[in-house]
Amino acid sequence: MQFGVFSVSDITADPTTGRTPREAERIRAIVTIAEKAEEVGLDVFALGEHHNPPFFSSSPTTTLGYIAARTQRLQLSTATTLITTNDPVKIAEDYAMLQHLAGGRVDLMLGRGNTGPVYPWFGQDIRQGIPLAVENYALLHRLWREDVVDWQGRFRTPLQGFTSTPRPLDGVPPFVWHGSIRSPEIAEQAAYYGDGFFHNHIFWPKEHTQRMVALYRQRFEHYGHGSADQAVVGLGGQVFMRRNSQDAVREFRPYFDNAPVYGHGPSLEEFTRETPLTVGSPQQVIDRTLAFRDYVGDYQRQLFLIDHAGLPLKTVLEQLDLLGEEVVPVLRREFAALKPAHVPDAPTHAARVAARGGAQDATVYAPADDVTGRSGQEVQA
Repeated sequence: MQFGVFSVSDITADPTTGRTPREAERIRAIVTIAEKAEEVGLDVFALGEHHNPPFFSSSPTTTLGYIAARTQRLQLSTATTLITTNDPVKIAEDYAMLQHLAGGRVDLMLGRGNTGPVYPWFGQDIRQGIPLAVENYALLHRLWREDVVDWQGRFRTPLQGFTSTPRPLDGVPPFVWHGSIRSPEIAEQAAYYGDGFFHNHIFWPKEHTQRMVALYRQRFEHYGHGSADQAVVGLGGQVFMRRNSQDAVREFRPYFDNAPVYGHGPSLEEFTRETPLTVGSPQQVIDRTLAFRDYVGDYQRQLFLIDHAGLPLKTVLEQLDLLGEEVVPVLRREFAALKPAHVPDAPTHAARVAARGGAQDATVYAPADDVTGRSGQEVQA
């Protein structure tokens, strides 16, 4: 099982000091957080995509490419990539390039986002959100698997004899998670393709998460990809820890009360009771996280949000130390002991290449080009 952290890239005032970090500071901080995640032994770092203040991550591929160059082992992902407002051709190109630069340490989570105005900013209609997600992914899926694509759809100009470059590393496209909080159509889409389903397990009661994951598992089996318990599931979550639970509650309360998403609403006590947010000791985080398996089954990836709501970098790095030293080692051991042998591990590039029978040169050697006048065959000769 993979454990990691994700960031939504918000730039939020620290309610205890009134100070708001600059964009440059937050961008540098996110690199530090990713490097620290690898240092403490976590598996995954994921970064969201937003195109409006108070967020900075409009180009996650750029940031993740830089992080890839500064890390050795960390799996890099998104949280999420906007499949509705990004051109699927550009997604295919950008993430295949990132896959090459990172040596395969890349996957991506596709979603529709949570900012309505982003649709017209990119020439789309929010009322077409689900159809856009379905059609755009159908094209992206083909672009990574077919060397030459002819395409006719509703939402973009047709493609004729188009080849997306670079081709996926070793002939294996990046693994895709379909992320959704509330849309059964996205769970259905993930199941249809046999991809992963990621439920951002933060804002809703466990019964809602249970229903969404169960739907995905049932449909995964229906489409013949394996038994329901072999479906690939990821969960989000949010934690704040101190060794003494009372200290954690006292320190986190002002950040919770003023958080840009859930602040000024239910109390911290109500929210932690009704959702998976865990504020307390490392042991409380361990106990609460292990309980997720009781209602979603064995799953493959757990990501925690730890840098939201204006928390200073020093505090975030302390949270990572607690995760790496006291929480994740126990979770690894306990989840591994419970997992049946037939349930797959989290997907990695190396494992998927091996399942395909080894690496393949996916380069498309085209006929003579208009720059050199030489064909691929001539270049190889």
